Amino acid sequence: MKLAYRVVGHLTLIASFVLTSACSILPKAEPADIYRLPTTQSSAPAPHSSPLPWSLRLAKPRASEALNSPNIAVVPQGDLISSYKASRWSDPAPTLLRNRLFDGFQRDGRVQLLSTDDSNLQADFELGGELQAFQTEYQGNAVEVVVRLDARLVRGNDQRIIASRRFEVRQPLNDPKVPAVVAGFGQASDKLTGQVIGWAVEQEQRSAPPQPKNQ
Repeated sequence: MKLAYRVVGHLTLIASFVLTSACSILPKAEPADIYRLPTTQSSAPAPHSSPLPWSLRLAKPRASEALNSPNIAVVPQGDLISSYKASRWSDPAPTLLRNRLFDGFQRDGRVQLLSTDDSNLQADFELGGELQAFQTEYQGNAVEVVVRLDARLVRGNDQRIIASRRFEVRQPLNDPKVPAVVAGFGQASDKLTGQVIGWAVEQEQRSAPPQPKNQ
């Protein structure tokens, strides 16, 4: 009986030592710098005519698993996609771009009846699509931010696609360090947002139902 107790005690001691050793060699999680998507736009809305009389719902674009995350994606060579160490976005890339578009429409001022897919509000039109690129890419010693969106405008009452178009912005970088990369993403996103807003407003004006005349 005493021998059995000794064996059990010996095994317990070994197990404790193994667990303690394992805990000591496990890598500690490195603290990550969390970045918001910066903007280069002023806070004042652009001067336009009277607001347009229809509503727009902004949906998060679909994205691959590599882009649908808070990681700051980078393509160092070929088809290899990776991410910057100890740095990440405040939200997944599709959410960042949708929020930038929402903010852009607010600043533009022509479409004021805005909502997002986080709510169940109905709208005359919905703007979504597929986010094909939201990353930095290396070409030899040159590095640039690439944002590519296959935008799709859908009519709300029957879900009919009324227009689609690919938008792509390439923003060259002079500095490959993360803060400069983040600033490049902000510049590229602002450029793409301006292009998408102009296109979407034009398509909506063509497809909007005629407004009744005042008697």
